[in-house]
Amino acid sequence: MDKHKRYIAAQARIFKALGHPSRLLMVDALRDGEKCVCDLQTLVGDDMSTVSKHLSVLREAGVVSSEKRGTNIYYRLALCCLETFLSCTGEIVEKRILSQMDMLNKG
Repeated sequence: MDKHKRYIAAQARIFKALGHPSRLLMVDALRDGEKCVCDLQTLVGDDMSTVSKHLSVLREAGVVSSEKRGTNIYYRLALCCLETFLSCTGEIVEKRILSQMDMLNKG
């Protein structure tokens, strides 16, 4: 595989990691700062095993990094550009929803 294809494949892993609602929910929460895995588990509402698997996917893609402190593991965003990307996509989604609501109200 040439260099450009490897580059694109690595980017695709990031997008794939962000492509699950629970993982995106955790990433969104980490925009406010690092969180303990127990906080993320409470947020998502899944069992600890499922949350750990999601975090592993995010970590392997380079989206988050982790640090163990005592018995707890803390996660933080590792991609500095993710804040801008999530803000941009959030604005687009909000505009689409508002537009759809406007169409329903007029219809």
